[in-house]
Amino acid sequence: MMTKIFIQSTIFSVLTLVLSITSFQSRAEFEQQINNCIYQAIKYEDKTKTLQQIEDFCAERVVKENVKVKQLGLISQRIIKERENAFNPFVITPHRMNYILPVLMTDGINKGAYDFDPEMASNLKDVEAKFQLSIKVPLTTGHLLTKGDKVYFGFTLESWWQLYSEEISRPFRETNYQPEFFYFAPLDWHPIESNSAVVLGFQHQSNGRTQLVSRSWNRIYANFLFEKNNIALSFKPWFRVPEGDKVTSGNITGDDNPDIDEFMGHFELSAVYKWRGKYEFSVKARENFTEHNGAIELGMTFPLWGNLRGYAQYFNGYGESLVDYNYSQQRFGIGIALSDIL
Repeated sequence: MMTKIFIQSTIFSVLTLVLSITSFQSRAEFEQQINNCIYQAIKYEDKTKTLQQIEDFCAERVVKENVKVKQLGLISQRIIKERENAFNPFVITPHRMNYILPVLMTDGINKGAYDFDPEMASNLKDVEAKFQLSIKVPLTTGHLLTKGDKVYFGFTLESWWQLYSEEISRPFRETNYQPEFFYFAPLDWHPIESNSAVVLGFQHQSNGRTQLVSRSWNRIYANFLFEKNNIALSFKPWFRVPEGDKVTSGNITGDDNPDIDEFMGHFELSAVYKWRGKYEFSVKARENFTEHNGAIELGMTFPLWGNLRGYAQYFNGYGESLVDYNYSQQRFGIGIALSDIL
């Protein structure tokens, strides 16, 4: 039976569009265009507008004039809000979503992956904590091949912490590291008054372990992005870079997981929707149509109090972490969003 199809908050990939879509070469250039617009607006526009309204109007106008944007959508609006910080060297730019889930429950922890350590395997709990930290930095300024394009380095860390397993000293059960280089370019293609872009990248993912629990793979991917008002979509196919075979299962070099494509699939489909300006919903899906393996992940952010936002996540299928790439489970977690989905 086909596993439930999948999608997420592009979040990785759609978030690529968030700050990448800008094409300004420097903070001074951006501020000069904004100031010129404000001066003209104060001189000639409606005198009943507040300064904040004029600044918002000018920010939208400058973005439209400098980037291949037809109408401002969910992603473009976030770009405007983060415009000042985009040029601030002391501000870290999110890549994928950042969050902490103090409670993450599963219908069955993967004890089989830790059979080499019977004490650890027998004491793993079905409730643990999870967090994700993800950042990116631009490696280029100005234009390379087209207006608004850039090259980025991104890094994402995911960690699953057996916080409630006192018997085995609360270890970090699994940590996945994902560095990547990618090229972002907006497209001059606007079906139904929408915006689009493409991302091309190389991605390495590893759990940093050795031998029996070592998991890693390398991918070359393309990511096609689309936004319309409060909806953002992403289609991300990839090609796994082949690795050499292991001579023995305990050999240090060679492919640790030669069948990972059978469970993780060959593409990811993602969507994000913002509702009433306060709630964000995401869905991410993977599928291998030959083996009928895949996964689905649903996410939701919501206001708690002040600027603090909650985050709920549901996962069903294979590959929630690298060590679980061939293990199917259902998981539900709730916690705090350190950055929005978009």
